[in-house]
Amino acid sequence: MNTRQQQLEAFGRLLDIMDDLREKCPWDKKQTLASLRHLTIEETYELGDAILDNDLQEIKKELGDLLLHIVFYAKIGSETNAFDIADVANSICDKLIDRHPHIYGDVVVANEEEVKQNWEKLKLKEGKKSVLEGVPKSLPALVKASRIQDKVKGVGFDWEEPHQVWDKVQEEISEFQVEVKSGNFNKMEAEFGDVLFSMINYARFLKINPEDALERTNKKFIKRFMYLESKAGELGKPLSDMTLAEMDVFWEQAKKL
Repeated sequence: MNTRQQQLEAFGRLLDIMDDLREKCPWDKKQTLASLRHLTIEETYELGDAILDNDLQEIKKELGDLLLHIVFYAKIGSETNAFDIADVANSICDKLIDRHPHIYGDVVVANEEEVKQNWEKLKLKEGKKSVLEGVPKSLPALVKASRIQDKVKGVGFDWEEPHQVWDKVQEEISEFQVEVKSGNFNKMEAEFGDVLFSMINYARFLKINPEDALERTNKKFIKRFMYLESKAGELGKPLSDMTLAEMDVFWEQAKKL
């Protein structure tokens, strides 16, 4: 692997290239913080895909893309004297030191859970009015639910045992079924949301990341369905002309692959 000096030189090289692009490239010159936002989100999801696929080479590439965006934002910030890359780096360094008093201070912790609890307490001392302020409003609902539950757990608002959470899941499913029978859409939707929220909570107790679990299922379904499509193509028969029984034969084949 590279030495620390080589790492610093590589980062400096990226900063120099960013300076050149911002000065000379018509596309790069036009970008703003707002125009880069959706691209950064896209790059983050691409990194997430690479991580789920455990593709180390692709992870390296996607990390590079994200690093470019960080440098890009910092460059734009420096042009109005708002902040530069050193301010960005020092800001996170200061936060990490402040949030890890068990490393850089005299606080003693017994385990990971105490570290997380201290983290949330320190954030409140910094002026945050709620532990939930750190949950971005624009997060996808599934991810947001996980973060909300993690946050409140950090201040002790949590179930004690997994079976209690599973009991809650079953309770919510029963309430959902009642509303399904009633036919009231708004109440069905509300209860279905409760079912999902409680399932996400149960997954947390089992150390399962619900976002990762669902995305792996998505990938599995896509792979199997594309196999089904390819087999239908070999028969020269559109899926719409096949019976469910015919499709199920290929689906079961796909499951065995």
